[in-house]
Amino acid sequence: MDYRELGRTGLKVSSICLGTMTWGEQNTEADGHAQMDYALDQGINFFDTSEMYAVPPRPETQGATEKIVGSWFKARGKRDKVILATKVAGRSPMDWLRDDKSPTEHSRKQILEAVDKSLKRLQTDYIDLYQLHWPDRPVSLFGAGGLTYTHVDFDSHPIDEILETLGEVVKAGKVRHIGLSNETPWGTMKFLHYAETKGLPRVQSIQNAYNLTNRIFELGGAEIAHQEGVGLLAYSPLAQGYLSGKYRNGALPQGSRKQLFNRLQRYETPKAAHAFENYFAIAEKHGLDASQLANQFVTTRPFVTSNIIGATTMEQLKLAVTSRDIPWTKELEADIAAAHLDQPNPCP
Repeated sequence: MDYRELGRTGLKVSSICLGTMTWGEQNTEADGHAQMDYALDQGINFFDTSEMYAVPPRPETQGATEKIVGSWFKARGKRDKVILATKVAGRSPMDWLRDDKSPTEHSRKQILEAVDKSLKRLQTDYIDLYQLHWPDRPVSLFGAGGLTYTHVDFDSHPIDEILETLGEVVKAGKVRHIGLSNETPWGTMKFLHYAETKGLPRVQSIQNAYNLTNRIFELGGAEIAHQEGVGLLAYSPLAQGYLSGKYRNGALPQGSRKQLFNRLQRYETPKAAHAFENYFAIAEKHGLDASQLANQFVTTRPFVTSNIIGATTMEQLKLAVTSRDIPWTKELEADIAAAHLDQPNPCP
């Protein structure tokens, strides 16, 4: 396992991060504990969760994932071995996360409440990386609007005020560092601007979707990662399972996320199937497992701080972790570049 600096914090995080969002829904507490045990044994020191998890979000399972992480900390006594990341929900109609049943937003009141609740569920007195799960202002999210920006006037909380609240929890010692998620290049630079001009905490990372069929981050985010030290924490490296081949030719495995929840529309665009087949052909040509190819592509990008993997079985988890051992050759890079030119970003 190799380790990379998280922003400009001096913290070294593993190039593979353990994602947790299925724990408490598709996975039990015992499953989650087993995954964390294995990950730590493999050199993974970076775990990512959220107050909103498990997915899909619903009142009955909200907070379950953080509780599983917290019970593992209590049982194993290894909090000091893990760099822990979690998130506060952005603007949404979800009214079950807050005590007063308000829809979520990045108000000072809500952020302070969310931090304290996460700390309690996680059974820890500090969070290493606290991320805004998605923006408070309206932006195209989760593939809904493709590449087109449409301006919407909306009474959202100003970025500098949000950053001031995050500064409070950092000063209180509840949070060590802050990050963004599902954010745009403009938003990232505004956070950096206010950090510099107002003496507020600097964002250290951005957690956005990134995979072979969604390389939008390269269009603006990658330069920010290099120039400003705000590296990518890449989620959905397998395009929610599509790049593993599990849904190939219309397959619908029992217990899969698509079979259970039918929430994969981001990766079911008109050109997606053609792109997936291109990458399956590359994997077959080089004698590689398709999921390992997709994961190692993400891990080897120079602007990626850590590749967030997720699995519902130990077999899937081991495939993801051992993807780091695949030699990344010039021939692989050339074949992937050709496939990308043939069908660029079909699943933004």
